[in-house]
Amino acid sequence: MQKPGGDIDIREVMAEAIRESRAFLCYECGKCSGICPVARFDASFSPRSLLIRATRGETDKLIHDQSVWSCLTCGLCDTRCPVGIDYGLLTKVMRTVVRREGGEGTCTHGGAVQSLTRIMKAKTLKQDRLGWVDGSLKTRSKGGTVYFVGCAPYFDVLFSETGASPLDGARGAVRLLNAAGITPALLPNERCCGHDMLWSGDVEGFLALARENLKLLEEAGAKRVVFSCPEGYALFKTEYPAHFGPLPFEVVHITEVLAEAVEAGTVTFAEGPAVTVTFQDPCRLGRHMGIYDAPRAILEAMPGVTLLDMPRSRARAICCGVGNWMNCTSFTKQLQATRLREAAGTGASVLVTACPKCEIHFTCALNDSILKDEVGLEITDLMALAASRLE
Repeated sequence: MQKPGGDIDIREVMAEAIRESRAFLCYECGKCSGICPVARFDASFSPRSLLIRATRGETDKLIHDQSVWSCLTCGLCDTRCPVGIDYGLLTKVMRTVVRREGGEGTCTHGGAVQSLTRIMKAKTLKQDRLGWVDGSLKTRSKGGTVYFVGCAPYFDVLFSETGASPLDGARGAVRLLNAAGITPALLPNERCCGHDMLWSGDVEGFLALARENLKLLEEAGAKRVVFSCPEGYALFKTEYPAHFGPLPFEVVHITEVLAEAVEAGTVTFAEGPAVTVTFQDPCRLGRHMGIYDAPRAILEAMPGVTLLDMPRSRARAICCGVGNWMNCTSFTKQLQATRLREAAGTGASVLVTACPKCEIHFTCALNDSILKDEVGLEITDLMALAASRLE
């Protein structure tokens, strides 16, 4: 798909994406738009409209259309499409093409996260990203099991004003791995996994970050890499092998590790205060990667914890509302408020997340004091909750 000189032939790229995503099979039934959480609040957005315009070759018009960036890539539309169209794949390629032609999405938070991610591409980068590791946590610099922390150390600083604390989840993850008899290695110069770059159309940026991470993991002697961030897990499980071939280590999500440890009796929980919780299925962990049971097995193993699922859970779960730190709007806030009311409607007092971005976005939404008083929910990370209840 390369023209002489290395330029991308946009028409060929889009044609292949349309074939691979099965977009040409679209019935124009509208089920994708009918279930889309963005379209529910923003009448100007329609997954079907974007797909049809792509298949008609209207790429030049899409370059200047912000709708390309509005999709959350949550995958909910995929569950309803009668012909199995892969909207995520089509959106990802569409953004890559649009970005190469000069189009760009609206970054939230002044583009701080995007700027930070670009900085992480530097080969000579030296970070101080392990200051959160205290003396109670057992870690090492090299070893068979590596815990890939992700961007939580930076999120913890950038979004501290929201009240969210993603590092509580990271500390909890290490503490739980220790309880399972695992002393994980931490990479002092680990980079962002590249998720947001890839899904924002910056393939070159993603590849640069991925190469650095693979080099660091090789130097650390990684045999297994454990993730608590669903986006990092999904990317290493699917996109890294797609671009670099089979990986020389196993890729697992921490809920899988802990669910096995709980079942084996290696990790046990103490009796704690009675609390009723509900669980937010992260899009990348659930619909993208099919992990639904492991987080619930951990919650159900905690004495005193009662789990009540929301009506829309598992494959039907609603996204936290912001994708790739783009387009945080009034429509987003409506979506988050709706989801929080659904969570409160179960009778739960705590909404448990398993994704740092979910924690940040829902906690931020509760900075609206009226909504906070209405729903009366506490937001906490699954790893932080589980670690606090270890025997």
